[in-house]
Amino acid sequence: MSLIHLVVLALIQGITEFLPISSSAHLILVPEVLGEQDQGAFIDVMAHAGSLVAVMVYFWRDIASVITGLLAMATGKITEGGRLALLVAASLPPVIIFAGALVVFDLVDYLRTPEIIAAATLIFALPLWLADKYAPATKAAETMTFKHAALIGLAQMFALIPGASRSGVTMTAGRALGLTRQDCARFSMLMAIPVIVAFTLVSLLELAGGEAGGADLQAGLIVGGLSFAAAWAAIAVLMRLVERTGFLPFVIYRLALGGGLIAWMALS
Repeated sequence: MSLIHLVVLALIQGITEFLPISSSAHLILVPEVLGEQDQGAFIDVMAHAGSLVAVMVYFWRDIASVITGLLAMATGKITEGGRLALLVAASLPPVIIFAGALVVFDLVDYLRTPEIIAAATLIFALPLWLADKYAPATKAAETMTFKHAALIGLAQMFALIPGASRSGVTMTAGRALGLTRQDCARFSMLMAIPVIVAFTLVSLLELAGGEAGGADLQAGLIVGGLSFAAAWAAIAVLMRLVERTGFLPFVIYRLALGGGLIAWMALS
């Protein structure tokens, strides 16, 4: 795998991870466009790990609040941070169950195709636009109910389909339930932390079992570091612009990407 390929992967992952345009879809399409071999799930996960560190650094105050909240729960107190931790936990079961089903039935690789990416990119674009345009924006993340968190968690299940976009489907659900754009984006990113941690641990276990070689580890570390820098910058920009721009630019991008993929497949 060339250094250029690794740099492109890292930048694309870092920039797209928290934008509602599907980082996984872009990571899968990069080797298709560059004419290189698919980088595989391990490199993908290392790229996501770099993004994970970036979101934890950016939202360090929320992370610290959650940690102190969890400690307070041991004494029977429910703080704002503890409640936020419980809301994130309430969103997790659907994606864990769906991910387990994909692994058990060996369906992961079947989803990594341009046809599925194109379809998911187009199908999930319209709900994002509708939710952002017509839903009220009255709720903060801390005032959500556990039912709301569970519903956003159900939406996160679709994130395992490349092209759907984890941030896209969770922000769609959050906006549909009345979250403000900034809180919608913030909660979506906080939800990503345990999910990416789980996938990273699985990948590291595979590495320990000899399923990924030393070259893969070196490449993964390069991708992870560059992905961190790009993701941190992307989060900073997104959180400043989301209130002013809304999600329409991302919807337009998704429609263009999906249409372009269909045209590319028809001509190839």
